[in-house]
Amino acid sequence: MEKQDREAVSPHQLDPNMKIENGTTDGLTWYSPLKEPFRISGLAWFKEERIYRRLPVSPSYKIPTPVDNLANCTSGGQIHFRTNSRNISVRIRLAGGSSMYHMPATGECGMDAYFGGPGHWLFAGTASFKTGEPEYESRLFLCDSSEWRSFILNMPLYKGVKEIEIGLDQGAEVLPPEAYVSDKQIIFYGTSITQGGCAARPGMSYTNILSRRIHQEFINLGFSGNGKGEPELAHLITQIDNPACFIIDYESNSGGTEAYRKTLPEFIRILRAAYEEVPIILVSRFPYAAEAYKPELLQGRLERRDFQSDLIQKLTEAGDHRLTFVDGASLMSSRTDEATVDGVHPTDFGFMQMADNLEPVLRQVLASVEND
Repeated sequence: MEKQDREAVSPHQLDPNMKIENGTTDGLTWYSPLKEPFRISGLAWFKEERIYRRLPVSPSYKIPTPVDNLANCTSGGQIHFRTNSRNISVRIRLAGGSSMYHMPATGECGMDAYFGGPGHWLFAGTASFKTGEPEYESRLFLCDSSEWRSFILNMPLYKGVKEIEIGLDQGAEVLPPEAYVSDKQIIFYGTSITQGGCAARPGMSYTNILSRRIHQEFINLGFSGNGKGEPELAHLITQIDNPACFIIDYESNSGGTEAYRKTLPEFIRILRAAYEEVPIILVSRFPYAAEAYKPELLQGRLERRDFQSDLIQKLTEAGDHRLTFVDGASLMSSRTDEATVDGVHPTDFGFMQMADNLEPVLRQVLASVEND
């Protein structure tokens, strides 16, 4: 039988829902979110330096080069505003194009949008663009009515941002967003999982999910492969004004049990020396899929879990009553191997479970401070 020539399957051609359909952005008015009434949140040093970066440009403590580079990734960065525009579009210039094999470009380099307002956020849309391109223009939201709506635009999780513009209908108005319920910031320090690897879009990292449920500013200091608990990072974190809570989750980058025994007590000590009453939540690593056939991985995790639990108990008995330990095994409601991309990094399903299980702990800790 003679073989038939068949073209390679191209989902973008066969499925109209997979086409890059940005729609026309002609006739829009373009705004810089660096200017009022837009609010940039999630970048702790933004007010002073006015750039999209998660650490100071010139830190007062020497930090490792990989951390310095990863600080340019805008994970946790958000743009808040209200408008009566029917159309919300973005133009963005990145430090580079998408390149990760196990994380969608929409999470690595994309932006997504939510509308509705505090306590009522709903997904609005995700940027569409050609993979590998360092610049793109995309529509995030379009509807028929020009009602007043509140918006959050989430910045890319794994790429630096050089410039952003927001396109709105000509004649549309822009107002400041709703004020936060508190001016205190919730600060996460951790690893690639904290940074958002491997969410399908920015809004699905677990810190961004939590930020839509608790109406305060969230600071994401997750550094992929490089959340190692250096004292210099702890000192930099203490420079953030008015923290509401610190969440420490860097065990998976700690370098093993003995290294973790050295870095963690000092990391906590530095935070506590600067802020005596600010709560600290310590989160241990959740189980990796390979623990099912690598008993040494399971043993190491359990050793570090017990070390962390014992450390928090000892510090509490010594008089520090603002400490909470969370066993990472409790963060996943179902099998962790089915909630990750590669046995380690969560999918959106995994991140949603993490947010669901960490939210009540975080709310309880924040409430305990308010009630004192």
